Amino acid sequence: MKSIKQPKAQKTEELSAEKTANSKAINRSILYSVFVIIACLSAGGDFLDHWQPEAVIPSSSLSKRLKLSDYLPSLRGTRGNTEVLLFEGNKTGGSVLVLGGTHPNEPASNVTATLLAENINITQGRMFVIPRANASGFTATEPQEGYPQQFTLKTRNGRNRVFRVGSRYTNMLDGWPDPIVYRHYPSGQLLSGAETRNLNRAYPGSEQGTLTERIAFAITKLVKDEKIDMVIDLHEAAPEYPVINALVAHQRAIDLAAMVTVELQMSDIDIQLEVSPENFHGLIHREIGDFTDAKVMLLETAGALQGRLRGKTNADIITIGKDPLYYKANQLGKLAVDFPEEGISIDTRVGRHIKSIKIICLTLSEFEPENTITYSNVPDYGEIIDKGVGFFLR
Repeated sequence: MKSIKQPKAQKTEELSAEKTANSKAINRSILYSVFVIIACLSAGGDFLDHWQPEAVIPSSSLSKRLKLSDYLPSLRGTRGNTEVLLFEGNKTGGSVLVLGGTHPNEPASNVTATLLAENINITQGRMFVIPRANASGFTATEPQEGYPQQFTLKTRNGRNRVFRVGSRYTNMLDGWPDPIVYRHYPSGQLLSGAETRNLNRAYPGSEQGTLTERIAFAITKLVKDEKIDMVIDLHEAAPEYPVINALVAHQRAIDLAAMVTVELQMSDIDIQLEVSPENFHGLIHREIGDFTDAKVMLLETAGALQGRLRGKTNADIITIGKDPLYYKANQLGKLAVDFPEEGISIDTRVGRHIKSIKIICLTLSEFEPENTITYSNVPDYGEIIDKGVGFFLR
């Protein structure tokens, strides 16, 4: 049986249609590829930006810019090599270290240290300020928490100052994989594996340890080498957490801390005094208090971002601090602190820390006149509440 030949014109038309279809498919593929490349470049740029430290613009009282690698050279070239700002007065006196950003998901900590560094005029003694104690933790956010990557505060000239939100822990890229069980050095205390990347479980640190342990070691060495008299570590915690709106002090600092607590309460700052637990190792107030001559205090203030009961999680929960679910929980008596309907703003949280640092330095000067620390030009609690934190940022 003879095959029926397709007319030449029809065959040509079909080939032409097939070429057109193939051409369109190729064009679509190219277009999609270009779109993917642009998206990857954009995301990659954001990713790399997240690894760049935000600028701190120190006051004219700045004496020296240091790095943690000045105390532990092996940190050089790592994301643990954070900046240490030294402010010195004309008169000799005491030395204080203020740590912000131990837990980068506690924004008031980093903002307080930054505000202090950008305004202080120190007249007697020395103040070391570390705004980003765990710099690695600022390069990632907390998995599955839905945290915003950043928040903004408006400065006095109307511009936005951007601050990053990080993770409670050192970035996994700087410490992976976590052990199943974390064994604290040197006590041998056992904790869950993720705590191996928690800076406030790593003190006094280890010179040859993980990045987190080396950061802790460098800070401990700074305290020893610089003969620091007082260490102040700034934190935020969930409103349902029992140790909240609190000052936690090592036993050698307890008398001074008691006086500070009274002074803050007389200034209408609601605060409780907690003693550092002797059998819970790795905490800054426990280990630096034990391994150095410094007095150590940790300050906790209440922030909705850290809690389990929070509702919508965005930048407003950091800056405005308002959360209807926490307000309801407060009405039901489920919280450790009062959570008003208007929330607990970053102005309130930073104001509490700034006021506490001032009272601690004043009280140290009264207890130990040879370790007097005096400074000016740092706004007080009332000024921060009236004008907002951003007004005092450069």
